[in-house]
Amino acid sequence: MKDQHTRRTALKNLAGGAALFTSAMLLPEPLRAADVKEVKLKGRVKHSVCKWCYKDIPLEELCKAAKEVGLSSIELLGPDEWPTLKKYDLTCAMAWGAEKSLTEGFNNPKYHDELVERYEAMIPKVANAGLDNLICFSGNRNGISDEEGLENCAKGLKRLMKTAEKHKVTLSMELLNSKVNHKDYQCDHTKWGVELAKMIGSERFKLLYDIYHMQIMEGDVISTIKEYHPYISHYHTAGVPGRNEIDSTQELYYPAIMKAIVDTGFKGFVGQEFIPRSGNPLASLKESIITCDV
Repeated sequence: MKDQHTRRTALKNLAGGAALFTSAMLLPEPLRAADVKEVKLKGRVKHSVCKWCYKDIPLEELCKAAKEVGLSSIELLGPDEWPTLKKYDLTCAMAWGAEKSLTEGFNNPKYHDELVERYEAMIPKVANAGLDNLICFSGNRNGISDEEGLENCAKGLKRLMKTAEKHKVTLSMELLNSKVNHKDYQCDHTKWGVELAKMIGSERFKLLYDIYHMQIMEGDVISTIKEYHPYISHYHTAGVPGRNEIDSTQELYYPAIMKAIVDTGFKGFVGQEFIPRSGNPLASLKESIITCDV
């Protein structure tokens, strides 16, 4: 995704933007949920999608389309959006709303008190809504070494583990690339994130393994998943290069990746997080679900 269209920008604008679109009639004809025919899935994968990638489609319309293509979750939404999901019998596989930003995270002690306060308030809300995953971020290095970043993150996150364990909510730190999209982000390699999980020592801290980001940073996706799957709570998809549809135009073969995930016994969600470039985003979403339904 281009710098001016980063996820944090999209997330900040999401709540306000959604309110501007209240009718499917505001959408171009190809985008309407009615154009997406119902898909029959195998049931081995729990499918989700990230709302920010479909910012021009109202949440209610995306909910209708999601049901028709076999999704059971729309994610990266906060408390204000959860009731809409419930209305359509959907869940939010990865909640957000407690984080400060992608760049200001747990690797810097000056943010710890604020972050702890925000997460302590959000974790019970997540649990009360019947959800069990809440996203978090390391933050940017800003001169902090990887060793110091690990120690700082562990120190801050350990303060939250008692609450997370009590409410059975997993804090999931996302692995992001620092090469293309998120310059200087610290949790940019799987081994670093796994080491952090070991330091924290709680089943309520795990990693959000973003396949797109980790292909850019380290490759070897299937072997990494097989080795480190006990530390992973959630997966995100997108095509490489470009972060677009997961089709034959890009270098990752998602059926094999999804089979590797299923073979680990993973019971969580896989969230589609590609940015559609076709003229029919919902058709692209449908195709991605079929591709990943192994």
